Amino acid sequence: MCEIIENKVLKPVCRMQEDSSRTPSYTVTCEDYVHVVEFSPFSCGTPASLLAYGGNQYVVVGTCLFQEEDMEIEGVEFNVLRAFHHELRVDALAWSPESRLDRIPTIRFCTAAADRKLRLLTSDLQDRHEVKVMEGHTSYINHLVFEPTEGKQIASVSDDHTCRVWDLEGNESATLRLRSPGISVCWHPEEAFKLMVAEKKGTIRFYDLVTQQAILSLDCGQSPLMSADWCLTNTIKVGAVAGNDWLIWDITRSSYPQEKRPAHIDKARLFKWSRANQNLFATTGCPGKICSQLFIHHLGHPQPVTIGSATVGSGPQLAPHAPPLCHRQRQETLLLDD
Repeated sequence: MCEIIENKVLKPVCRMQEDSSRTPSYTVTCEDYVHVVEFSPFSCGTPASLLAYGGNQYVVVGTCLFQEEDMEIEGVEFNVLRAFHHELRVDALAWSPESRLDRIPTIRFCTAAADRKLRLLTSDLQDRHEVKVMEGHTSYINHLVFEPTEGKQIASVSDDHTCRVWDLEGNESATLRLRSPGISVCWHPEEAFKLMVAEKKGTIRFYDLVTQQAILSLDCGQSPLMSADWCLTNTIKVGAVAGNDWLIWDITRSSYPQEKRPAHIDKARLFKWSRANQNLFATTGCPGKICSQLFIHHLGHPQPVTIGSATVGSGPQLAPHAPPLCHRQRQETLLLDD
């Protein structure tokens, strides 16, 4: 189940149906469980946003068009472009900036699965469909990301205490040895040689990929660190969740967080910055309980500006243009909530 949450209730569109008795407002039926959902943070050359969700043996790619992008849309318009077979359950997914729908359509994304392999999928949404398998990690892969300027490299972090950088042919161009499992990895939006890696023991390091050396580190002061994100609209800001708390750093001031507040009673699980507003971010509680909370926070407000809940939910994704939040759930529906 995937949800999109915003600070207003919109009317249902397309095949989506309204459900006024709970937080999600729109539902799209899926063939199987949804484990991963990712908005592309890059423009695809059209007003719509690319969205992918993955299940046990598939990845579905579609577009989301919000009212902010087309005033003729009443709420959200979701259209499936293609379903791709995937050998195993999808555990993580990242979009390439080369994915476009204008000119000659090209879809490119990379997945991680339980067999400790990455799979780079490239398609023209017609006849061409290529899969490149990348091997090297020796334990569970927690997160991956494309280099955002040209999309010619992929970075991944794993429980094997490494961050690995790959080219599109599957060759490792760098291997960074970590001191604990790698939890999150983020690339600088403009400087392709700068990489941020968050480790489970509570340390966030910034690496120079030319020298493969750490150039700066941040300290949570607690562990386990569960998730971290680099604010790409203002790269002096870094956010994370550890224990029950969210934490914010200004990397020009101190290695310790400038702000720290409790967020989730059942422990925090994920942290995501808005791609459009440097003061907005989302957090979720740990999944696996009857009800998992998700919050949207604003740095100018002491309390969350939006509170949502979902059954056995995990994984917030903020749409690239504005505050709607996409939230995955392990049920046989994809929910879009505005």
